[in-house]
Amino acid sequence: MKKFLLTISLISVISLTACVKSAQDMSSTSDDLNTADSSEISESEIPPEEMEWTEPAPVEDEKLAGMSIHDKICQMFIVSPETLTGYDWQSEWDTFTEDCYNAYPVGGIILFDQNIYDVNQLTTFVSQLRNTAQKYGTDVFMSVDEEGGDIARLQSKLGGDAVGSMKYYGDLNDYSQTYGAGQTIGNELVRYGFNLDFAPVADVEINPANELGTRIFSSDPQVVADMTAAFIDGLHSCNILSTLKHFPGLGAGDGSTREHSVFVDRSLEDMRETEFKAFKGGIDAGADFVMVGHQITSASGEEIPGDLSHTVVTDWLRNELGFNGIIVTDSHSMGAITADYSSGEASVKAIQAGVDMILCPLELDDAVSAVEKAVEDGEITEDRINESVARILDKKRDMGITE
Repeated sequence: MKKFLLTISLISVISLTACVKSAQDMSSTSDDLNTADSSEISESEIPPEEMEWTEPAPVEDEKLAGMSIHDKICQMFIVSPETLTGYDWQSEWDTFTEDCYNAYPVGGIILFDQNIYDVNQLTTFVSQLRNTAQKYGTDVFMSVDEEGGDIARLQSKLGGDAVGSMKYYGDLNDYSQTYGAGQTIGNELVRYGFNLDFAPVADVEINPANELGTRIFSSDPQVVADMTAAFIDGLHSCNILSTLKHFPGLGAGDGSTREHSVFVDRSLEDMRETEFKAFKGGIDAGADFVMVGHQITSASGEEIPGDLSHTVVTDWLRNELGFNGIIVTDSHSMGAITADYSSGEASVKAIQAGVDMILCPLELDDAVSAVEKAVEDGEITEDRINESVARILDKKRDMGITE
C-alpha cells in the first residue's frame, strides 16, 4: 500500500541520518524556555509604512553548514503524525514513529483531534517527540490549530478555560479582552509542550458566504488589524509563536479550499485597502508565521493557488507588506491542491514561489524526493533552500529550542 512507502527506504535513510547525527551537537534544550513572564512582553514597535524586504546577507551558520540537503529539505515541512508514519490514526509514540522521524527529520509536527486522547497521552506523546528531535539536533515546531470558538482542539478534547469565537472578540473590539483570549490559549499550549499556534485568523468578512464564518473578527479591516495584534500579544506573553492566516484573504470567497479551488475576484487596490491592511496589523505586532491560502486571486493575474504563486508569496507578502518571518502554506492535503498537483509538484512550486515551510503534504516521501530532485536538476538552488532553513533555525534559536 502506498501509505507504507516510507518503510521501504527507512533502512538506507536511517543509516545516512546516523552519520549526520554523529557529527552534530547532541546537547538537549531546556524545557524551562517554554514559559515566560507576561510582564516582560512589550508592544512591538511599528516599522515604517514603506518598509521593503531585502534578501538577508549571508551569515555563517555552523548548524546549517553541517546539514545534508535531505535534512535541510525535511526542515521545510510541518506534518501530522499520520503523514510521518503512514498510519491512518496515531496518538502514541513508538519506536517505528521514532525511526520515521529519524528518516525524515521534519521541522514541525501538527496535531489534530484524532491525535489527542487525554492529558497523560498527549503530554507523553509531545514529550517523547520533542526528546527525539532534540537528540537529533534541533527541536520541532510543535503546533496545533487552537483559535477559540469552534476551532479549539485542546479545549474540546481535554477541557479547560473556554475561549469564544473571534467574531465575539471582534464585536467587543477590546484589546484587553482579546489579549486575554490569546493568553488563555497560550497558557494551555505551554502546559502540553506546544510552541506554535496556527492562529489568529486575519481574514476580513467581505462575502458572508465565505468558508470561515465566526472565525473572522470583523468586516472592518482596522478592527481585524487591532484584534489580531492583541491576540498575538497574548500568545507571545506565554512564549507561543503565532500565525496569521489565510493570506491574501479568504473573506471574499464563497467556497471551501478543503474541497476544491476557490476564486476570489478582487482588485489589488481593494485588497490594499482591506485585506492587506488587516494582515499588516498582525505583521507589525510581530507575527511569527503567515499562512498563505490556496485561493486563486484575480489581482495576481495567475490561475494558481496563492501559496504556489510568486506574486502572492514574494511580491505581495514578502516585498510589499515587508514580512520577514516564516511563510507557511495551508494544508497541502486539501482538495484545492490534491485535485491538480501531486505532493511533489506542489512542494516544488511553493518553494519556488518563496514559501519557507509546507504544511501537511499528502505524501511526505514524494514531496521531499521531488524537492531533492529539483535541487539536483537546478530548478531550485541550494541557496534558496538555505534561505528558508536559516530563517527556520533562527526562529528556533529565538525560542530557545535549538542552538
